[in-house]
Amino acid sequence: MKKSFSYALLGILLSVGLIACGANKEKRVVVASKNFTEQVILGELIAQEIEAKTDIKVERRLNLGGTFICHKGIIAGEIDIYPEYTGTAFTAILKLPPLTNPRQVYETVKQQYSQQFQLKWSEPLGFNNTFAIIIRGQDARQFNISTLSQVGKYTPKWRAGFGYEFIDRADGLPGLAKTYGLTFAEAPKSMDLGLLYRAISEKQVDLVAGNSTDGVIPTLDLTILKDDKQYFPPYEAAIVTRAEAIAKYPELDSVFHKLAGKISEQDMQKLNYLVDGEKKDPKQVVTDFRRSKNF
Repeated sequence: MKKSFSYALLGILLSVGLIACGANKEKRVVVASKNFTEQVILGELIAQEIEAKTDIKVERRLNLGGTFICHKGIIAGEIDIYPEYTGTAFTAILKLPPLTNPRQVYETVKQQYSQQFQLKWSEPLGFNNTFAIIIRGQDARQFNISTLSQVGKYTPKWRAGFGYEFIDRADGLPGLAKTYGLTFAEAPKSMDLGLLYRAISEKQVDLVAGNSTDGVIPTLDLTILKDDKQYFPPYEAAIVTRAEAIAKYPELDSVFHKLAGKISEQDMQKLNYLVDGEKKDPKQVVTDFRRSKNF
C-alpha cells in the first residue's frame, strides 16, 4: 500500500514539475528581414505588432541578407517570420514565368508555399513595391524619355548599375534587356542597393534598378521610367510565416490579419525617406507610424 502511495505521489510531483516547466517556457519567435531599408522597417513593424498584441517574445534578425538567404533560413527553421513580395516569390523562388494579375500571383504563391515549404502567407499589407528602372531627371528631360521602350535608343552609350540579385533573377536584367532591347556601353556594375542612388547621382552610372517605394527618389531629381510593356510582375508585400509557428502561436494570425491593407505606397515611401533621407532610427520611425495609424 505504501509503495503504491509513493508511486502515486511521485507521479503527481512529476506532473506538477512538468506543468511548471511548461509554464515557465518562454514563448518566442524569430523575425527577420532582407538587407535593405524597407525590409528592415517592415521587419521592425512586424516585431512591434507581435510584442504589442501578444505575450510572445521577439528575437530580431533584421538586415539578414537577400531573398535566398531569408528563404533558406525560414525553410531551415532558423527564422520564423519575414516580409516578402509576391512577385519575388513567384519568379525567384518558384521559378514561374511572370504574370501581371496581382490576385493570381498572390493565390499561386500562397498555395505553392503551403504545399512545398509549409509556409503561410498573410494577406497583402496594402502596397506594391515593383522594380523601378531609374534615370536622372536631367536626362529624362533632355531626351524626352518617360518609358522603357524609349530608353533603349540611348543605353548603348550609357552605363548601368544593379543590385546583385537583379542581374541574375528571372524577373531581373536578362528578361528586361530582352523585352526592351537594352544594351549598355559596358557590363553593368553590381553594387549594394544602398549605393545605387549615390552612383547615379554622382554620374558613375546612368541607369539603375531601384524600388518604386524608395523614399529618396523624389528628393534626388530622379525619374522612374514607365514599364510600358508590363514586364515586371506585381510585388505586393506580405508576411511569410512558418506553418509550425502559426500552429504553435495561433494568435499570430490575428496580428497579421489586422495589418492587411494598412500600408499604402505613399506610406511606405515616406517611411523609407525618414530612414534613408533623414537618417532616423527605423525602430523610432515604426513606433511613430504605429501611433499615427492607431495600430
